[in-house]
Amino acid sequence: PSVGGAQVNVLEVRGERGLRNTAIVHVSVVFRTPTHLWVLQVSYPEWGLFHTCACVCVCVFPQVHVKMADEAVCVGPAPTSKSYLNMDAIMDAIRQTGAQAVHPGYGFLSENKEFARRLISLLMTDSSLCVCLLGYPVMIKASAGGGGKGMRIAWSDDETREGFRFSSQEAASSFGDDRLLIEKYIDNPRHIEIQVLADKHGNALWLNERECSIQRRNQKVVEEAPSTFLDPATRRAMGEQAVSLAKAVQYSSAGTVEFLVDSKKNFYFLEMNTRLQVEHPITECITGLDLVQQMIRIAKGYKLQHKQEDIPINGWAIESRVYAEDPYKSFGLPSIGRLSQYEEPVRLSGVRVDSGIQEGSDISIYYDPMISKLVAYGASRADALKKMEAALDNYVIRGVTHNIPLLREIIVHPRFVAGDISTNFLPEVYPDGFKGHPLSAGDRRELLAAAAALHIAAQLRSQRFLGEQRVSAAAQERRHWELCLELEKSVHMLAVSHSRGTYTVEVDGEKVEVSGEWNLASALLPLSINGSHKVLQCLTRSPAGDISLQYLGTTFKVRVLSVLAASLSKHMPEKLPEDTSSILRSPMPGTVVGVAVKPGDTVAVGQEICVIEAMKMQNSMTAAKTAKVKSVHCKTGETVGEGDLLVELE
Repeated sequence: PSVGGAQVNVLEVRGERGLRNTAIVHVSVVFRTPTHLWVLQVSYPEWGLFHTCACVCVCVFPQVHVKMADEAVCVGPAPTSKSYLNMDAIMDAIRQTGAQAVHPGYGFLSENKEFARRLISLLMTDSSLCVCLLGYPVMIKASAGGGGKGMRIAWSDDETREGFRFSSQEAASSFGDDRLLIEKYIDNPRHIEIQVLADKHGNALWLNERECSIQRRNQKVVEEAPSTFLDPATRRAMGEQAVSLAKAVQYSSAGTVEFLVDSKKNFYFLEMNTRLQVEHPITECITGLDLVQQMIRIAKGYKLQHKQEDIPINGWAIESRVYAEDPYKSFGLPSIGRLSQYEEPVRLSGVRVDSGIQEGSDISIYYDPMISKLVAYGASRADALKKMEAALDNYVIRGVTHNIPLLREIIVHPRFVAGDISTNFLPEVYPDGFKGHPLSAGDRRELLAAAAALHIAAQLRSQRFLGEQRVSAAAQERRHWELCLELEKSVHMLAVSHSRGTYTVEVDGEKVEVSGEWNLASALLPLSINGSHKVLQCLTRSPAGDISLQYLGTTFKVRVLSVLAASLSKHMPEKLPEDTSSILRSPMPGTVVGVAVKPGDTVAVGQEICVIEAMKMQNSMTAAKTAKVKSVHCKTGETVGEGDLLVELE
């Protein structure tokens, strides 16, 4: 065949040392060198590198390295410019042999940057070799950053290629450095980190641990300190190793050493973050140390003020990362907008909010979607959890979609309360995605009663002015109502009575008493429901009886109608849902960084159509069915909004 433009006979020698589909194939570019022969001779059988291939020119077929190789491919005539420096011919040989890794020896193209770039583009040489050494699954991650950006888990060769592409692009976009690390992925571990402090005089401390296992897209969502999992001996062992690492590299300042911990409390070094972590406030809560102050002291050259035996664990602290994200889409796709109303629950005892925004601030597509770090601190874990629950219920965020529904569900879930967690918590607990708070029969009665009481309270308020009836001759104020409420496609008939600020609502044969101040101008709606204190939020309320209530963290839409209006509503036409299999809409606002199809192309189910980048995270948009592309409504570099039409299929 023709290789690199030369008509030659290809010499092929196949050995019996393994199957190509289970081995990395060494393709050696340099001939007759000690390095080359060593690669062919050793082949690292203990690593699974069983199949080797030599690239040769016409004049060297009888050479030793050809005989040692399992396979040989000719890359051109003897002149090096037409063979060993012929990059196109060598790339053709790599494709022809299905090589997974290349060893360049030395000389010729071994230090050529363009050759290395083309190899990475074609083979991902480094990632393929690392995968062979580590075995699947592997974690591909940005070497220059963190926060879950530039990070992918791969379980196969195809996922490795895709992960390499997305991770390198995200790393370049987020950190200005597209270099990647590949490490063994430990399935179902805990992510536990140790906070360290080290000065410039050789002193270092470990400030206990933080449990960071609740994650989505490898980015932390809920953290706590200390961990429910560690015993004193494991805590000390992890702390001492973290301090040893800091001393070994002569580190000074605050830093975090991250570990993966398996079910038997074996721990594995992950990385060291040489900076202040997002979750540092929970360490400050349980130790009483101001980490920023300590960093400034260390930078000034002072010695540490404390010794290891001075570092306590006082109480329990939990942090929830509040994001401008839609938790119903992959546990959180970015949301943008202006904060039209914003109230932090800082008046509550034991609650701390670290944020950099205020009412009127804009959340854009260009930066991280974090709104704040919400921290609750208590004498015990149960105390901290109750304070976090109250803080989430009292947190007012309007203008952007946020992840408070997910955060609240996490902290009250039985598995989380019991401390039975891992980095797979979210996909295990919500295998079909997050759907919001599942209403029990009691929850449903409470929500319906609150909605009915709110509807009547608003009606009564509209009939009064300055505390008096608007029309002095009006009939005596009503005390009883019959209502029809629609919630989650179910219809409920309610009887409501009102006396001295308390509404008694009969729901499904059960009576529910609802009372409160009914300040309808307030963003918060504190109520007493059957004697239990609950804080709801009325997000929207229309004259047609449509009410959106935030209850137990989740927003529910309730329609409140009179019996007459309910009987007539069945005659109203309903809008048919859109056929989403034939169209692709953007699930979030962002920038189109790539379009892989054009009109007339045929796409298969799951095939990538385009890539949307939002807040430095890239998301692949795929086809929902096998069909021909009818039209493309986006182009690379274009900014799109949530719900914008991207592609139509026939």
